[in-house]
Amino acid sequence: MADRMYRVNMTDLTVKTEDVPEQWAGLGGRGLTSTIVAAEVPPTCHPLGPDNKLVFAPGLLSGTVTANSGRLSVGAKSPLTGTIKESNAGGTASQQLAKLGIKALIIEGQPEKDAWYSLHVTADGVTISEEPGLTGKGNFAVVNAMVERHGDRTGVISIGPAGEMKMAVANISVKDPEGKVRSAGRGGLGAVMGSKRVKCIAVNVPREAAVPIAEPEKFKTAVRVFARALQEHPVSGQGLPTYGTSVLINVINEAGGLPTRNFRYGQFEHHDNISGETMHDLIEKRGGKTRHGCHMGCVIQCSQIFNDANGKYKTSGFEYESIWAMGADCCVDDLDQIAEADSLMDDIGVDTIETSVTMGVAMEGGLLPFGDGAGILRILDQDVRRGTPLGRLIGSGAGAVGKAYGVTRVPVVKNQAIPAYDPRAVKGIGITYCTSTMGADHTAGYAVATNILKVGGDVDPLKKEGQVELSRNLQIATAALDSAGLCIFVAFPALDIPEAFTAIVDMINARFGISLTADDVTELGKNILRTEHQFNLAAGFTNKDDRLPEFFSREELPPHNVVWDFTGEEIDEFWNF
Repeated sequence: MADRMYRVNMTDLTVKTEDVPEQWAGLGGRGLTSTIVAAEVPPTCHPLGPDNKLVFAPGLLSGTVTANSGRLSVGAKSPLTGTIKESNAGGTASQQLAKLGIKALIIEGQPEKDAWYSLHVTADGVTISEEPGLTGKGNFAVVNAMVERHGDRTGVISIGPAGEMKMAVANISVKDPEGKVRSAGRGGLGAVMGSKRVKCIAVNVPREAAVPIAEPEKFKTAVRVFARALQEHPVSGQGLPTYGTSVLINVINEAGGLPTRNFRYGQFEHHDNISGETMHDLIEKRGGKTRHGCHMGCVIQCSQIFNDANGKYKTSGFEYESIWAMGADCCVDDLDQIAEADSLMDDIGVDTIETSVTMGVAMEGGLLPFGDGAGILRILDQDVRRGTPLGRLIGSGAGAVGKAYGVTRVPVVKNQAIPAYDPRAVKGIGITYCTSTMGADHTAGYAVATNILKVGGDVDPLKKEGQVELSRNLQIATAALDSAGLCIFVAFPALDIPEAFTAIVDMINARFGISLTADDVTELGKNILRTEHQFNLAAGFTNKDDRLPEFFSREELPPHNVVWDFTGEEIDEFWNF
C-alpha cells in the first residue's frame, strides 16, 4: 500500500485522499508537520481561526519493530506562543497510522454548525461523525467510549474540556497500550483541535497490517544494534527504567538548578519527598508498576503506574517535569497531592508544565500561598475543568496570569513556560529556551545531558563557554530524531555510543531502501530548524524574542548565586549555521 495523506475539511465535512508530494516523501514526524504548516498556514493567521491547520504525522520509523519509535508528531501554529509548533507523544496512534500507510492526517477549516465531531480512521479511509454525547467529557471517559465502540485495539487521540474551551494550555491526549493517556502537551494544540470542533479521533488497524521494509535483513541487524545500545547505556538502561524521569529531582537539586518557589531558588528543601527514589519505593509498597512503556516496543520503560495509599490506581506517566512544576516550583512536597493533580490535568486535558508553572506565578501574585496543594487541586477541578472566569485565566498560561496579577518574575520565553531547569545554573538549556523555534522547551535541545549528566562530553553548566554550540548541535539532532518518531531518550546512547547513531541511519536506509549518510541526517535537522525559523520571522518574531525574561539577569540564583549573563549578540550566534 503506497503512502498517502488524508485531508479532512471541517468546513464542508469532506475527506480527500492525496498522494504524498515527491518533495515530502523523505519526511516524517516533526519534519513533515513543520513542512506542511510552513507551506500551508499563513504565518500571521489567528491560531484559532479557520486558516490554521492541525497536522498529525507518524515518524519515519513508526510502525516498525524499532525500539522506542512510537512517537506521534502534532503540528500547527500555536495559540500560546504564536509560533510554529510541534508537540509529540507516545501511545499507539503513531504506529497505527504508519501501518495504515498514512503519512499525514491534515485537519483544516472549521464547521459552521454548532456541533462536535469525531473522526474514524481505518484501512478504508476517514469518516466524520457528529459526536454529541462526549461534549464536556474528560479524556478518560472519551478513551473508554471509543474502546467500547471500536474495541480494545483502538487508537484514540482526544481533547478534554480545556480543548473544547480553546484554552491556551490545552493539550492533545493519545491512548497508550494499557488504555491510559499520554500527552502532546505543549503549545496549546488541544485548543486548535477544539477550534476545529474535533473531540476525538479513533484509529483501527487490521491485525495483519504491517509497515513494508525494503531491506529486511539489514533492518533487523540495525534494530538489534540499536536496542542493545539503549539497554547498555547507564541512563537509558539503568537510571530511567529504575526510577523514571524523576530520578532527576535529586540530581538537579544537587546541581542547584531545580527551580523553586517560582524560580526564586535553585534548590528545594523537601526535594527528597518528591524524588524518583521516594516514588519508586512508594510504587513498590503500594503494588503499582515501577516500569511501564508509553508505547509498544519501548525498552527504556521510564513510565510507571502510581497507586494511592489504598493501592488504587491514581496516575501513570508521572514525569519529572510534572512533579517538579507542582512540587518544587509551587513548594508542594506531598507526592500524593501531586499525583492527584497529574491525574486531573490528564483528564481535563492541560499541559502539566504550563499549568503548574502558571500556578506558581499565581501564587507569586497572591492567589494561593506557596505549598497549598489542596488549593491547586480545587482550582483545577472546580475552575479549570468548568471554565469559570478564574479557570479560563489559569487556562491562558503563565504569561497571561503574570500580567493579570502584576507579577514581574514570569518565567516564559515566547509566552511559553520555562521547564524544570533554571537557565542560570544550567546555561546550555538556557540557550535552548531562548532559541527554540517553539518557545521555552527543554526537549528541543536537551543540554542538561552534557551540562549535568556528562553524556556526550562535559560542558560546565555554570560557564558560558561552549553552550551555544552545544545547544545548536543538540537542536539539530533532536529535529532529526523527532522526524524519525524516536523518543528523545534515545539521544543518551546516540551521544555516547557511536554504533547507536549509525544504527538509526541504517534503520532509515533499510526501511526505505535508500542510502542516507550521517551528514544527510544532520542536514535534515538543519533544514527543519530553518523552515520553522522562517515561519516565525514571517509571523513577526525577531531576534529580540530569543531572550530570557530580565529577572534572570538581575536576580542571583542560590546556592551558586549566578545570573544569566549572555549578551544578545552571543545568543544570536546560534543561527549561524
